[in-house]
Amino acid sequence: MTNRVDNAVVRSTVERVWDDAVLTSLAEFVSIPALSPIFDANWAASGHLDAAVEHVRRWLVGRGIEGATAEVLRLPGKSPVLLFEVPPTGEVRADADTVLLYGHLDKQPPVGGWSEGLGPWTPVLRDGRLYGRGAADDGYSGYAAAAAIEALREAGGSHARCVLLLETSEESGSPDLAAYLERYADKLGAVSLVVCLDSGGQDYDRLWLTTSLRGLVSTTVTVKVLASGQHSGSASGIVPSSFRIMRQLLDRLEDSATGEVLLAEMHGEVPPERLAEIKSMAELAPGAAAQAFPLLEGMSAASDDDVELMLNNSWRPTLSVIGGAGFPPPEEAGNVLRTETTFTLSFRLPPTASPPAALAALEKALTTDVPYGAHVTLSRTEEGPGWNAPPLAPWLQSTLDSLSETVFGGNPWLTIRLGGSIPFMGSRSLADMYPEAQFVVTGALSSDSNPHVPDEWLNIPHAKRITESVAHILAAHAARP
Repeated sequence: MTNRVDNAVVRSTVERVWDDAVLTSLAEFVSIPALSPIFDANWAASGHLDAAVEHVRRWLVGRGIEGATAEVLRLPGKSPVLLFEVPPTGEVRADADTVLLYGHLDKQPPVGGWSEGLGPWTPVLRDGRLYGRGAADDGYSGYAAAAAIEALREAGGSHARCVLLLETSEESGSPDLAAYLERYADKLGAVSLVVCLDSGGQDYDRLWLTTSLRGLVSTTVTVKVLASGQHSGSASGIVPSSFRIMRQLLDRLEDSATGEVLLAEMHGEVPPERLAEIKSMAELAPGAAAQAFPLLEGMSAASDDDVELMLNNSWRPTLSVIGGAGFPPPEEAGNVLRTETTFTLSFRLPPTASPPAALAALEKALTTDVPYGAHVTLSRTEEGPGWNAPPLAPWLQSTLDSLSETVFGGNPWLTIRLGGSIPFMGSRSLADMYPEAQFVVTGALSSDSNPHVPDEWLNIPHAKRITESVAHILAAHAARP
């Protein structure tokens, strides 16, 4: 099928919808403190997730896209999912495959340290940026997907059946999503294209396509040595410190001199095509990996080799200690040998590693032959799969090439391998459910968009270009051989 699309109309419609409708509603969305369930155990009672879903649902329905329906799906004990279904245009068979577009509406905690005049729940529009928690990660995604469909229709283009899925547990690791994907598999249909808008790249000059995501294993480990705290002068040297025992356990997991993770189950082979992408990226932008982050003056990156840095960040396991307890603040610290030390350990895994096997190895390393017989307990354990993209179909490859010219001013699209996770893309969900599907994992984020930290912001011009790109990808999908 030939799919003739007026590019100028697509662009002008995207601009109009964003300026006249998206920004106002997205700013209102920012003001909703819709914390992900892991950060708000009383989410059902607080109602913020429901408020976010209802806010976006009303906006989607209000766009008046012919034949479109919006439904809030609810399963017992699970956070809600918003499903927005748009029928195919008349030129496309009603039984044609489905495009599944994805985003999420739950948010990270506000955290402190926002710049003057900014705040997590206070939307601020300034110099082409929308500041506030959830603006870039990932509140804009549903708006962008709907605006892309609207622009494509306005430009005379065709698209297959589209289903926009907006979940509310992504920032918790998407623990509720699998149940929805299974329960509503028939409603989703035969998916041949997945567009995930929860990613990004290293700049705002081009389209970035994510080709791999790391998996995740995390646990909170507590080492306890005493029934009650003791004077450090009396007990030290007799009672082993819980912190020292914690250090010994960490030495089983990581080489502190190099950062190498020592558990074999957390490693995986790097596919040749991904290594080639990394080397190509290193040649194209030397130094970019280290320069992407605000290192303090005099501080160096983990390596001076760009390839090594990118491999470390995408295809090698790493450990981050992301939380701690059992310590009084320094101004309250007395001479006490503390009863216990607690750390939350977060491991990023290569896309092809097995999280269950990695978790089992981690639990064994932390709880077997513990020094001095200290009591070790594990809690808040989590694991999630990584993802490695399938090869691009010729129609998608050519479409991405054309977007570089028509949307991004001649800047070629590039691939990126993310060190983080998007649970929606995990191997136990979409990759298994739709093994023949093509995947476009992209988005408006860049390294300075500040997701999860203070001063999160959305680059509005780039979000518009992503929206325009999605419209053209939908058109190409409908016209593919």
